[in-house]
Amino acid sequence: MTLDILSDRDLNVIFREARSFKSWQKTPVSEITIRAMYDLLRWGPTSYNCSPARFVIIQSEDVKKKLAECAMKSNREKILSAPFTVIVGSDAKFYEKLPDLFKSYPGAKDVFTGNAELAQETAFRNSSLQGGYMIIAARSLGLDCCPMSGFNPDAVNEAFFKDTDHSVNFICSMGYGDATSLPERDQRMSFDEACEIL
Repeated sequence: MTLDILSDRDLNVIFREARSFKSWQKTPVSEITIRAMYDLLRWGPTSYNCSPARFVIIQSEDVKKKLAECAMKSNREKILSAPFTVIVGSDAKFYEKLPDLFKSYPGAKDVFTGNAELAQETAFRNSSLQGGYMIIAARSLGLDCCPMSGFNPDAVNEAFFKDTDHSVNFICSMGYGDATSLPERDQRMSFDEACEIL
């Protein structure tokens, strides 16, 4: 068990002062930073270490336009102007990797083989977790994020995951945010509003 604790500055960067940016600086993001982000997020826990998330990183202008066409009008510019946008997908056949990822339980793959409903539920839940780890990893590396669910999932799946077992969970634009574009921050629920100790 680790006894290390992050500093208040670190927690501010990741949580307290972090915002969802709608506009971006022109500063590009290096492939080294993108790879470092994945190298952090991949260590986040998932059930059976199943790691079902699949990440499509959209950087080129042509592909940005392709993704933007799948989004609500209010989200299109967030995609087009961002240095990159990640499609966080989930692999419904993640269990094919379990013999390598979860060696302590040789029968793990058999739990999901032939049970598409369980596999889909597990893939969606755990790819959502991995998407959250991605945002934390990105913020830890100095990136700003704008996660979005305002898009047509059928259109995204057709455009980016056709003829695969993958499907979109959510999308997230990233880069270095333009702080001058931020509105006043909305409140969050208090502990007593959101939590119950039994």
